[in-house]
Amino acid sequence: MPPKSPSQELPSPLDVAEAMSKMGAQLQSLLAQFSAAASDQDQQNFDPLGVLPAFSAFSADLLRNPAQVLDAQAQAWQTYLEIWTNSAQRLWGLEAEPAAASEPGDRRFNAEDWAHNPLFDFLRQTYLANGQLLRNMVADSDSLDDKTAAKVAFYMDQFIDAMAPTNFILTNPEVLHATVSSGGQNLVDGLKNFLEDIDPDTGTLRMRMVDKSAFELGKNVAMSPGSVVYQNELMQLIQYAPATEEVCQRPLLIVPPWINKFYILDLQPKNSFIKAAVEQGETVFLISWVNPDESLADMDFSDYMRLGPLAALSAIEQATGEASCNAIGYCLGGTLLAATLAVMKERDDQRIHAATFFTAMIDFSEPGDLGVFIDEEQLSGIEATMAERGYLDGAEMASTFNMLRANDLIWSFVVNNYLLGRKPMAFDLLFWNADSTRMPARMHSTYLREMYLHNKLCRPGGMTIEGTAIDLAQVDIPICFVSAHDDHIAPWKSTFQGALLFPGDVTFILGQAGHIAGIINPPGPRQYGHYTGPAPSGHNADSWLVEATHHETSWWPTWSTWVATHGGDKVPAREPGSGGLAAIEAAPGSYVVAG
Repeated sequence: MPPKSPSQELPSPLDVAEAMSKMGAQLQSLLAQFSAAASDQDQQNFDPLGVLPAFSAFSADLLRNPAQVLDAQAQAWQTYLEIWTNSAQRLWGLEAEPAAASEPGDRRFNAEDWAHNPLFDFLRQTYLANGQLLRNMVADSDSLDDKTAAKVAFYMDQFIDAMAPTNFILTNPEVLHATVSSGGQNLVDGLKNFLEDIDPDTGTLRMRMVDKSAFELGKNVAMSPGSVVYQNELMQLIQYAPATEEVCQRPLLIVPPWINKFYILDLQPKNSFIKAAVEQGETVFLISWVNPDESLADMDFSDYMRLGPLAALSAIEQATGEASCNAIGYCLGGTLLAATLAVMKERDDQRIHAATFFTAMIDFSEPGDLGVFIDEEQLSGIEATMAERGYLDGAEMASTFNMLRANDLIWSFVVNNYLLGRKPMAFDLLFWNADSTRMPARMHSTYLREMYLHNKLCRPGGMTIEGTAIDLAQVDIPICFVSAHDDHIAPWKSTFQGALLFPGDVTFILGQAGHIAGIINPPGPRQYGHYTGPAPSGHNADSWLVEATHHETSWWPTWSTWVATHGGDKVPAREPGSGGLAAIEAAPGSYVVAG
C-alpha cells in the first residue's frame, strides 16, 4: 500500500486516549458543579409538534408497500458497493469519482481531511448516501396526505442533519486534531460553554451564536442619525436625518416585521438600507415596534394596523405637511401593509401613493417549510402556551426559524461552541438574529389562523378588519415586489402569487440569496445579482423567470430608480423635529433597546 501523505495522517489512538484521559477529571468536576447548582425539574414528555403521528403514518405506509422497501435496500447496496470500490481505489492511490457528493453550499465537509483522508471520505460518502436514501423513501411514499408528507420530509431532514459525522467528536477530523493538540482542552471549554448556555431557571438550552458584548445599539449598529418624532403603546416612529440638500416630495414609510427588530435594515453604514435610501434623497420614516409583554396580550392584527401604519401616516402628515407618501413593508410588515392598503381602499384613503413589498407573504397557499408548523393540533398547543403568558416567547420563534436552516444555524454552532470549545464570534447579523422579540397572544393567533392556516387575506372579503371587509383586487396603486430566490421563510414563488392579486401597475424584482441576504444586499464587491422581467400578470413564477433578465448587480439601484419615479418633485430637505412634530429622543429610540 502506498504511504499516506501528511494531510492524510490521523491522530494515533494513543494520542487520542491520552487527551481524553487528561480532560476526564476536569469534565467530571464541571458536571458535578453543574449538577449541584441545578434544580431537579420533571420534564413532561409530549409531542407538541405532532411528529410521532406523522412518522407512524409513514411507517404504516412502508409496511403496506414492502416492494418499495426492497427497492430502497437494493439501491442502498448498489451505492454502498460503489463507495467501497471508490474507497479501495483511493487507498491504493488511484483517482476515483465519489459515489455521493455534497450539495452546493454545504460547508460541513470543507476540512481537507474529508477529501484527502480515505477513512473520512468513506464516512462522508456513506452519510450522504444514507441521507439521500431516506429522503427518497419519503418522497416515494405516495399514500400520505400532503400535510403529513411535508412534515415527515421536514423532520427526516432534521434527523439526517443531526446525524452528520461532523457533529460527533470521533468522526470529525477537525475536532480530533484540536483534541490531541490541546490535550482535550477544547472539549473542556466546550462543556463550559454548554453549561453556561443552560438557563438556570428553566433548564432550557439557549445556544449563543454571537458575542453580544461586541455590539451596542446606536453605537456600532443602528447608527443612522435621526429622531423619534411620535410614539404610542405599540411603536415609535423614527424620522431619519437627511443626507442631501433636496429630497423627494413624498416621504418614505418603512413598516418592518415585528417578529424581529427593525435594525436589520440599519446594521452598519456599509450595509444599511436606511442609509442608502436617505442618500438617494428620501425622507425616511420607520416604525420601531415595541417588544410586547403580557400587558399587550389582547393586541390584535387590527391594532397593529391602527397603531402602526395608519398612525404613522397621520404623524408623517403632521411632521411634513405631506398627505401622500410611499411605503415599504418587509416580511410580516409587508403582510400588514397589504391589509392596510385594502382597508384604505375601502375607506377611500389615498395617503399611500406607491408600495413596495420586501419578501412578503400575502397568498399563503404554499408557505414552504414554515407550513410544517401550522396545523390545528400545533396551533392549539401554541395558543395554550400563549394563554398562560400572554405572548409567544421570542426564543421559541427563533428556534423554529433556526430549524429551517439547521446546518447553518444550529449544528455549525454545536461544533464551534461545544466540540471545538470556541467562543461565539462578533458578527452584526448574528447579533440582530439573537435579539429576538415576543408576539402578543391574540395577534399571533389571528396571524397564524386567518392567514397561514385558512389563507383568508388573499380572498375577496375573506377578512374583515375593524368592520371593513377587504379585497386586495381593488388596490390599484403602483406596486413593486422584491423577493429572494433562495428564501426559506417567504418562498419567492409564493410571493409571486401575492403579486398576481393586485390589478394595477406591478413590478417584480427577484434577488438572489435568501430572506435576509437577498434584501440586505448593497452594491459592492460581494453583492448578489437579481432578475427583472415582465409584469407578473399573465405569468406563473416559472414562466416569469424564463423571460426574466439576470443582472450581476444588486437590486438596490433598480428599486431606487423605480421609487424615484413615484417620489414627486424635489423639495428642501426636512430635519427631524423641525416640522409639526418635535423630536422625542434620538434614534434608534428606546423601544428597540428595551428587552
